[in-house]
Amino acid sequence: MTETTCTSRSPDETRALGRRLAPLLEPGDVVVLAGDLGAGKTCLAQGICQGLGVDEPVTSPTFTLINEYQGRLTVYHLDAYRLTGPAEAADLGLEEVLGGDGVALVEWADRIAEHLPHDVLQVELQPAAEHGADSRRLRISGQGPRGGRLAEELARQCEL
Repeated sequence: MTETTCTSRSPDETRALGRRLAPLLEPGDVVVLAGDLGAGKTCLAQGICQGLGVDEPVTSPTFTLINEYQGRLTVYHLDAYRLTGPAEAADLGLEEVLGGDGVALVEWADRIAEHLPHDVLQVELQPAAEHGADSRRLRISGQGPRGGRLAEELARQCEL
């Protein structure tokens, strides 16, 4: 597993990193966005969507569970926080969303872990107050061959 850490000093920097990740994404890619409430997961998702050419506002799908956006690729932004169990997750049609013809951005992925493919990019966001109030530490890791390549390339993007 490939793993690295970088720091974003503002929501705009977090979005910019997402925009740099977007051109690397291909159909079937799954990006797990981890972190507590308010950690910056939606900011990163907004940047990814902007980089994929999504023109509409990108918001957290906490209450809708899945938001779908059209850009260069279809983006499925999934928030599993409110799921009550595996049966409810199965009813969402996750096989279509995870590893399908679009890109899946998954928040609170631990709640649907049994449905995730083995090959994923994970970005965990945590406050990094030592760098300022809006700073975030991003721990980037990849599982599987594709996830590993994405993690390595995103790590290079962090250095820009």
